[in-house]
Amino acid sequence: MSAVAVKYDELKGMDAEVLSISTDSRFSHKIWQEGELSELVEGGVPFPMLSDQGGRVGTIYGVYDEAAGVNIRGRFIIDPDGIIQAMEVLTPLVGRNVSELLRQLKAFQHVRATGEATPSGWQPGKPTLKPGPDLVGRVWEVWKTDMAF
Repeated sequence: MSAVAVKYDELKGMDAEVLSISTDSRFSHKIWQEGELSELVEGGVPFPMLSDQGGRVGTIYGVYDEAAGVNIRGRFIIDPDGIIQAMEVLTPLVGRNVSELLRQLKAFQHVRATGEATPSGWQPGKPTLKPGPDLVGRVWEVWKTDMAF
């Protein structure tokens, strides 16, 4: 979460809204913000930290672990129409990749604006694919596997 906080201005510049949600109470969030997050990020986490006590929101998103009473850590990219375009759920011991979040957000925004497809590993300025019958069996002419890295 602190890595997302460091990139918050960049995310806001991309018209993205960031929310954090957990089953912890708002009081726990306040203590965590003041005691640890503010030590990791100057000023602390700048986006809302919401409480989902009881896991109702986590249940809707499929990340609530009822036995443990917690939401499993996940990341969701939701488009302006409220449609989940991407989700990533990892075990707590494996950290998420904020650079990949930024890349995916740029790719989703490009696709939405142009109707083009972004191949594996796409970065802004790299070749895209124009979906349609002329592309079938000819992706290799536009995109090479080494472009994914």
